[in-house]
Amino acid sequence: MDVSLTLWVLTIVGLAALIAVDFFIGRKPHDVSIKEAGIWTIVWIVLAALFGLGLLVFAGGQPSGEFFAGFITEKSLSVDNLFVFVLIMAKFAVPSQYQQRVLLIGVLIALVLRAIFIAAGAAILASFAWVFYIFGAFLIYTAWKLIQEARADEEDEDWEENKLLKAAERRFGVADRYHGTKLWIQENGKRVMTPMLVVMLAIGTTDVLFALDSIPAIFGLTQDPYIVFTANAFALMGLRQLYFLIGGLLRKLVHLSYGLSIILGFIGVKLVLHALHESGVHVPEISIPVSLGVICLVLIVTTITSLRASKKQAAAEAAQGPNEGSPKDSIEA
Repeated sequence: MDVSLTLWVLTIVGLAALIAVDFFIGRKPHDVSIKEAGIWTIVWIVLAALFGLGLLVFAGGQPSGEFFAGFITEKSLSVDNLFVFVLIMAKFAVPSQYQQRVLLIGVLIALVLRAIFIAAGAAILASFAWVFYIFGAFLIYTAWKLIQEARADEEDEDWEENKLLKAAERRFGVADRYHGTKLWIQENGKRVMTPMLVVMLAIGTTDVLFALDSIPAIFGLTQDPYIVFTANAFALMGLRQLYFLIGGLLRKLVHLSYGLSIILGFIGVKLVLHALHESGVHVPEISIPVSLGVICLVLIVTTITSLRASKKQAAAEAAQGPNEGSPKDSIEA
């Protein structure tokens, strides 16, 4: 897809305008209701769908299909990010009325960092076709690792700050409490960061770690930087509302890791086949319609089986009753 500089500028300006509207509406700190989160989640999904349909009309079926496949993949992978976001919010004890502001700025930081990743990835792939082998192998390895973690059934309820964040805290210092939405304050004559700025940086920089698998994954579906960027942008910008909408549902998606591992493994195989094809080896390539169908099917099956498993587990715990718990639990009851 041949994208002019003018279209790039118009797209970035349009996305910035949407972000500004989102920021203006949610500028006053408040607790986000399920209704508000649901409305904005639908708005972002509709906007993404309209953008995809626009690609269909003006660019054809191939770019449109690549966008929808990339958007759905990035959206599903971003749901996994929410687990970590919940841990970060708990670790920094973010007041509920400030969480929507934290997520908005954190997602913006993540979007900028991902744009850099996308530009670098596009340049590398354009110059070195053999990188497809590395991306494919990495995704297959990541898929296997996800399965191993899911089978281990070990929940890591802790989150550790990355080195960059720790260095910033040592360099500038951090206030001992929140000061509204302020990012910097004067404390004992010294300018220090507030916990609000620290948690925003935590959200933004932690998302970069997730980009290590999501960026190669979408490059497995399309090598067009414009589609890669816009799919990431629409997937990330609706993440804040999704956090409040399905926060309670996250624990019920017990099979999510299996579904994501299948998707990543599938795209990894697609990348390897594409690399072999580029090397002159006659192998079948997986089309975008097939990729889109597989991704949607896996997500639907994963969601259904997760909800059924959660329902059975809840029923079993309810049937067990307090009398069958530990002596300590019985005393406390």
